[in-house]
Amino acid sequence: MPEPLTTTDTIAAIATPPGRGGVGIVRVSGKNLASLIAAITGNKTLPPRQAVFTAFYDAQQRVLDQGLALFFAAPHSYTGEEVLELHGHGGVAVMRALLERCLELGARLAQPGEFTRRAFLNDKLDLAQAEAVADLIDAATGMAARAAVRSLSGAFSAEVHHLVEALIETRMHVEASLDFPEEELDSVLDPHVAARVVALTENIESLITRARAGALLREGLTVVLIGAPNVGKSSLLNRLAREEAAIVTPIAGTTRDMIERQIALGGIPLTVVDTAGLRDTDDAIEKIGIARTWAAIERADLALFLTDAQHMQETALPATDAAILARLPETMPRILVCNKSDLLPAPVTITPALTNAVRALRAVSISAKTGDGLDALEDAVLGAVGVAHLTEDTFLARARHLEALQQAHQALRDASQELITASPALELAAEHLRRAQEALASITGAFSADDLLGVIFSRFCIGK
Repeated sequence: MPEPLTTTDTIAAIATPPGRGGVGIVRVSGKNLASLIAAITGNKTLPPRQAVFTAFYDAQQRVLDQGLALFFAAPHSYTGEEVLELHGHGGVAVMRALLERCLELGARLAQPGEFTRRAFLNDKLDLAQAEAVADLIDAATGMAARAAVRSLSGAFSAEVHHLVEALIETRMHVEASLDFPEEELDSVLDPHVAARVVALTENIESLITRARAGALLREGLTVVLIGAPNVGKSSLLNRLAREEAAIVTPIAGTTRDMIERQIALGGIPLTVVDTAGLRDTDDAIEKIGIARTWAAIERADLALFLTDAQHMQETALPATDAAILARLPETMPRILVCNKSDLLPAPVTITPALTNAVRALRAVSISAKTGDGLDALEDAVLGAVGVAHLTEDTFLARARHLEALQQAHQALRDASQELITASPALELAAEHLRRAQEALASITGAFSADDLLGVIFSRFCIGK
């Protein structure tokens, strides 16, 4: 578990990635940085928020580097403390020398995420916004980056705050009758109070739907391509990846091992895994590849089950495909992909009976060779994971956000059940509403244990 952090000392770290670059930045945060600034800049005056060109000096007044120094006065800085940034040349030795000089002058090395944690503790960011900082850095697609920016700007937090405020108002009505029974307040029994709880429940349901989409943007999906040999799995991987990632030949069993590529589909990052064709074989190497295929299926979020459209029937697949399907985990979400439509004289007909027999969420007809039907496949994948279309108001969400929203949703449903009865148990209703508020407030950090904060910020990069 990460060690508890103090906010009373001065911290420093290299804020740019390791390696060589044109510019590197050393960041310092703390209180009363005047003596450190004077020592490292040779008593240069640093007006707040103005870049000053200066030399950076060591303890013997030798020049370590030349660059820009920026000073941010508290509380108008990222952390809310005094912050100094030294912009020098981005060499490994130069950055290390500047950092060591800051440590000599009394700073200590910052732990991962400590700058952002101080921003949170100093009310510069709430917890959801702080997490969005790391999500923006890690964003794998343009859509994910834009969603992270919306979370960082407070869009997600604002919606949570609005729900919390509405919950506080509702709790006020319920608890007033508990605290002041002699006043004979009957507002709790007013149907408007129960209706308000129902409306809050519906609002959280909508937020959960959008949060799921945001979680997919952040975490992505693993999609595995499975099927018998020579049904076009490698061709589909190449088409999706827009490169010749896998060898394609008419010879069955060409793919012996798994091949992965990262792609973006509808803004969602996907890891697409091409696997060995599933069949009975005596080839020792192919057997290993097939075993790895089944292991990949167990880890995947979604399976694209490919079949050769030339061998399909209206209500059944070839026996080899049926045997593979029989071995798939029942809970494995799957899409039936009827490939090689370009070899048919007429479009393939996929009946509901066939889709049901395969237990597929969707079914599409494509040609991996020509690209025909790829748009329909994209829609099917997005629909299968519950994201028909991502919109520009999507925000990033984490697993803990979803869990908190679901806890609040369940607590509100419990409260609603109490309030609609003929003789409501107000104590229970009040407790359910309290639980809902606490769950929502944990998203922005109003109620967050120190160990949770330690885990969250320890996953940030050093210097952020």
